[in-house]
Amino acid sequence: MSWIDRAFPTTATPSDLVGRVLGLNPGMMTGPGTNTYLVGRRDPILIDTGAGVADYPALLARYLAERGWSQPSRIILTHRHADHLGGVSQLRARFRGIHVAKMLHRDPSLPESIHDLRDGQKIEGDGCTLIALYTPGHASDHLCYYLAEEKALFTGDVVLAGSTTVIPAADGDLLDYMNSLKRLQGLEVRRIYPAHGPVIEDGPARIQEYIDHRLMRERQILQALGDGLATIPAMVEKIYAEVPKTLHPMAAQSVESHLKKLARDGRVLESVVRDAPSRWLLVR
Repeated sequence: MSWIDRAFPTTATPSDLVGRVLGLNPGMMTGPGTNTYLVGRRDPILIDTGAGVADYPALLARYLAERGWSQPSRIILTHRHADHLGGVSQLRARFRGIHVAKMLHRDPSLPESIHDLRDGQKIEGDGCTLIALYTPGHASDHLCYYLAEEKALFTGDVVLAGSTTVIPAADGDLLDYMNSLKRLQGLEVRRIYPAHGPVIEDGPARIQEYIDHRLMRERQILQALGDGLATIPAMVEKIYAEVPKTLHPMAAQSVESHLKKLARDGRVLESVVRDAPSRWLLVR
C-alpha cells in the first residue's frame, strides 16, 4: 500500500454537486488521507468526518466558506472505522445540533446520538438524492451511497483508488465483500468517489478489476496450498514476495480472509495447532 501522495489536494470540487475535503491523515492504510465529501447545491450533506485530526475542522470551514455555505445540513457515515467517524465529536462541537447517521449494526461503542440508516433509505438534499446501499465485507456495518443525479457512487472503503481493500480479521468477511462488489456491479454507475484517493472515472471497470484481483488471489492461495504451504505466514512469503515485509501483516489479513471464505465454500479445512499458526489443508 505504498500509495501515499503528499501532493494530493486538500480540497477539490470534482463536480457541481460534489466537493471533497481531505481528512489530513495520510498513512500506509489511508493513502493520502480519508476523503470527506459535501454533496448538494446548498446546505450540503457531509459524507464521513475524517479521523479527528486537529486541523480538519478549519479546513472544512474554509472550503464551506469558499462555496458560500455556513455548515453541512447533516452528516452520514459509511462505517464505524476511526478514520471515517473520528471527527464526529469535533464537528458536533463546531456545528451544534447537527444530525449524524450511520447503519447501527454490531457497534460496541459510538459517539452519542447516532441515528440509524437502513439499506435503500433515501437521503435528500438540495439538488441531490443519495440512496444508502448495505455493502458489508470490509466492515459489517458498511454503507455506500448512490448519487442518483450523477449515477455516481460514494464507495467508502469498498472500492478505493490506488490500492485494494483490506478485509479485517475481526469484522470483515470476504464472501460478503464479493457479494457487495457484485451488487455494485449491477448498478448503473459512471464515476466512483472513493474514501481514499482520486475520483475513479470508469466505475464499472474498477469494480471488475477488484473482482478479478480477488479471484486471482484465491487461485494463488489454492496453488500455494497445493504446493504444500500450509500456514498463512508461509503463503504470504510466497504470494507477496515482492511486497515489503512491513506490509506482510496486512497481507496476512487478506490471506486469512480468503481462507475463511474457502472454508465456507468447503474447499479447505483449518487445523488448529496449539502455540503455532493454524495449518490449512485442501479438501480432496
